[in-house]
Amino acid sequence: MKLVRKDIEKDNAGQVTLVPEEPEDMWHTYNLVQVGDSLRASTIRKVQTESSTGSVGSNRVRTTLTLCVEAIDFDSQACQLRVKGTNIQENEYVKMGAYHTIELEPNRQFTLAKKQWDSVVLERIEQACDPAWSADVAAVVMQEGLAHICLVTPSMTLTRAKVEVNIPRKRKGNCSQHDRALERFYEQVVQAIQRHINFDVVKCILVASPGFVREQFCDYMFQQAVKTDNKVLLENRSKFLQVHASSGHKYSLKEALCDPSVASRLSDTKAAGEVKALDDFYKMLQHEPDRAFYGLKQVEKANEAMAIDTLLISDELFRHQDVATRSRYVKLVDSVKENAGTVRIFSSLHVSGEQLSQLTGVAAILRFPVPELSDQEDDSSSEED
Repeated sequence: MKLVRKDIEKDNAGQVTLVPEEPEDMWHTYNLVQVGDSLRASTIRKVQTESSTGSVGSNRVRTTLTLCVEAIDFDSQACQLRVKGTNIQENEYVKMGAYHTIELEPNRQFTLAKKQWDSVVLERIEQACDPAWSADVAAVVMQEGLAHICLVTPSMTLTRAKVEVNIPRKRKGNCSQHDRALERFYEQVVQAIQRHINFDVVKCILVASPGFVREQFCDYMFQQAVKTDNKVLLENRSKFLQVHASSGHKYSLKEALCDPSVASRLSDTKAAGEVKALDDFYKMLQHEPDRAFYGLKQVEKANEAMAIDTLLISDELFRHQDVATRSRYVKLVDSVKENAGTVRIFSSLHVSGEQLSQLTGVAAILRFPVPELSDQEDDSSSEED
């Protein structure tokens, strides 16, 4: 993401002009734009024209509109963002108050204005514009006959390909059908890896599976690479890391990211940090339940006692339509930081973020036990949305 201009007043009102440069930047933009904001961007509008003879025709024109945002739609697989709203600035083609939908695209500038820029939104802009935040991890989560090729960026887990091949069972004295199907499956996975993984960017490719599937697949892949003189695979052989996972489904990626050997390789990535924080929370919940809480009311009470060491919070909570509720979460984040606590904002498109959402989307690891909160925990968590 490229920051072109930033004009924010002392009262936190103002506007920023940004240029999304990568598909992931569209996810950041989705988290920046909120209902009630004003968005100015170039768009295409179908307009009717009347010729001197009186005949009416229509053509598409490119124009720049400023909308008051009413609805936001994000397609996570295509990384496309559509913003619907009413026109609030005079335009030769579009009347004031007329509805329009702007489709924001990579490499096309837009200006976003807000009455109140909060700390969470401003921090996201800083992260999005920091070149160190890049998609540096890929993963192949597989079992016999099923594989998912994923890209793990700092903000989301993208499934780039799914490979499914029916593998017949081994029969006594005849394994040829099974072996042929397995070879066909491996070949399709290799092709998907080469098609969807950019080896110039990715630092590490996890190959995760139950049993010996990962070893057999990697042996096949590199044997074929030697035979076909595939220099890309051979030169990047050291980037492949084999780890255990319980299945070939996407949710098993969390197990792979928790593996200690993976954590050491990915120590500088946000994804690994999120997984470790969630893992620490579950361990604390099991062994010292007085130091692990979830649910907004419980976490707020723990914060009042200045007890929060690490706050875990899902980014989807900051997209809440109710301004007061959203401000409540922002206030919690700011307060934890003021009290020297660590705040980890989880992406709802990461497997770890999905898990946190099942725990109401907000949880905390405490510096010291707060036993009086434990008695209320069940009641509080049941009240949370």
